[in-house]
Amino acid sequence: MEKFDVIVIGSGVGGMACAEALQSAGKKVAVVEMDLWGGTCPNRGCDPKKVLIGAVEAKTQIRQLQGKGFAGLPKIDWPQLMAFKKTFTDPAPKSFQGSLNAAGIETVKGQAAFVSQDTLQVGSRQLQAKDIVIATGQRPNLPAIPGAEYLHTSTDFLSLPELPREMIFLGAGYITFELATIAATCGSQVTIVHHNSRPLRAFDEQLVQEMTAQMTAQGITFVWDTAITAARVVAENRLQLLTAGEKSYTADYVVAATGRIPNLEGLDLEKAGVAVNRGGVAVDEFLQTNVPHIYACGDVVAKHRPKLTPVATFEGSYVASRILGKAAAIDYPLIPTIVYGSPKLAETSQMIADSKAGETEKYLDLTNWFTYRRVNEAVSKAKLVKNAEGVLIGASVLSERADDMINFLTLCIQQKLTAADFEKMIMGYPTIASDLSYLV
Repeated sequence: MEKFDVIVIGSGVGGMACAEALQSAGKKVAVVEMDLWGGTCPNRGCDPKKVLIGAVEAKTQIRQLQGKGFAGLPKIDWPQLMAFKKTFTDPAPKSFQGSLNAAGIETVKGQAAFVSQDTLQVGSRQLQAKDIVIATGQRPNLPAIPGAEYLHTSTDFLSLPELPREMIFLGAGYITFELATIAATCGSQVTIVHHNSRPLRAFDEQLVQEMTAQMTAQGITFVWDTAITAARVVAENRLQLLTAGEKSYTADYVVAATGRIPNLEGLDLEKAGVAVNRGGVAVDEFLQTNVPHIYACGDVVAKHRPKLTPVATFEGSYVASRILGKAAAIDYPLIPTIVYGSPKLAETSQMIADSKAGETEKYLDLTNWFTYRRVNEAVSKAKLVKNAEGVLIGASVLSERADDMINFLTLCIQQKLTAADFEKMIMGYPTIASDLSYLV
């Protein structure tokens, strides 16, 4: 029996943040990983996706400036782009494991399974600890239809050696919008099929409609209110999707982005008596499960907060502080959420769905502001929510620079900055930051 102060199951950003903070505080820590060290984000998630988005951004800027200094669009070489992506993903597992080892943390490869509330079995090794942290993340979920084995996931897409000529994406969440944008910009003919007519449900509907209109203008086809009932291979190894009606859809490659599920299989949580539900591991306001010395953080947790990389990091750090004696419940800051489409859509996590007394909502068209007109953006819009005192409390932005703008606006909201505060500052001009005084 090997004994530790804390065992962290999962080496993603949440588990890493937790383990390294505990080790720095003098705890004896082990991290168990059954797959790739570093978890989803650096290996098959946000980091490789953002590398591919870089090519989209470059081509988009040139497309916007056609006839304004540029003539003709460059062709993106998909194999070269994927080779560039691999310079980030290939070294990641070794780098993350090396970082843990350099910090003095024991790394254990294999499937962790609870034997009891304080003991794990990992292969032939038994590990015991006073505190255990579950940080195993999520994975893509394929729809339960006949022929689902022919469908692909976001993981598959991010490893494609060649770009298919025609692609269909099932579902209209942020993963589809991002990957479809990449595929279409790189030269694939793209169709998005969704079971209802309200994509990106967590985002402002008016800006979502504007975003889909822009993507349609760029050649992406949207098919609404269509449920796929089965998939089958037809001539020339193409995939045909069947619907409840008479229509069917055919493509070379189909990506199912119809949700993600928590990685709980194999943990034998029932042997520890840990409660779970459909969303993942059930926790309280201290990220403790119903077994007080077993915690959970990151995407494996059943929660209403966005399941994002920085949120997992925040939670991992909090769990470490809790184990080290912090008494207060977790207090989440504002969380900016971004859809890396073209244009990008971003908002704070606490947008007000139903306006309360005294609150105001205002839509602004920023398209002709110098910041956006100088690069000839097709559209730039924002929704601002202010309280009865006129202080900004929520924001949603649609533009090619929305990812930068939302971080600035989130900072303004978090710090309760007003236009009067900006009168006391000098920002570099002309920049997104110099626009803030007109928005807050």
